[in-house]
Amino acid sequence: MNASDRKPATAVVIGGSTGIGRAVADAWAAFGIETHVFSRSSPTGPGSDQLVWHQLDLRDAEQAKDALDAGMPAQIDLVCYSAVYFTSRRESFTQTSESDWLDQFSVNVHGLSWVLRAALPALRAADPGLFLHVSSEVVYNAGPHRSGYAATKAAADSLIRSVSQEIDPSEVTFVQTLPAGMVDTPGIRARRPADFDWSGYMAPAAFAPLAVELARTRGGPYGGDALVVHEDTTWSSVTEGLPVSQSRPLTSARA
Repeated sequence: MNASDRKPATAVVIGGSTGIGRAVADAWAAFGIETHVFSRSSPTGPGSDQLVWHQLDLRDAEQAKDALDAGMPAQIDLVCYSAVYFTSRRESFTQTSESDWLDQFSVNVHGLSWVLRAALPALRAADPGLFLHVSSEVVYNAGPHRSGYAATKAAADSLIRSVSQEIDPSEVTFVQTLPAGMVDTPGIRARRPADFDWSGYMAPAAFAPLAVELARTRGGPYGGDALVVHEDTTWSSVTEGLPVSQSRPLTSARA
């Protein structure tokens, strides 16, 4: 595709119906980017009418690959991978069911690889494209009762860093981002009691300014970096300081 033939920017957000992915999707759409969301459930609420939704369940490999093949736009300038699978609660490795273990790999690792394969040709033609991966502090802070999550997010981090060294940064810029603390999302709310105090949790919207900055710059100043987003919407490189571990003492890790 010649540069003169290109439409305005087009973005894809995997796991963009809620949480951090939704914040990125809303920010990109508000920035004037045609934004496609791939997720299990349809985006709802304010701004959802600005998003193009495609149903995607990464736990079903064949359905996921078919959905990506059918739904990926021909032109892709920006991709955010925010899909994630944890479990219904924190539990030890020996207590984690095989289905939960495999689903964590399907969503957190295999799904990422399928999206990379599906999107990279178009991203390389974007001159340059941006691939944003939502990482986690658990990559740097392994802890008890979340072995599957730690293993899969570490694998995803290594996959992104490896692929980024295989592709010229003039073609695709790879950036990772992660929250400085816990984020108030539907998935986490499902694991907390109804009277839980959310005052110490970040809002997903804290990622919106970074999303706009990355869209504006195509990630150029941040290529290869992992950016920690703080509650006040600022960000810093993980090389400037690791995020605080969210592991809990063994006595309370069952929550």
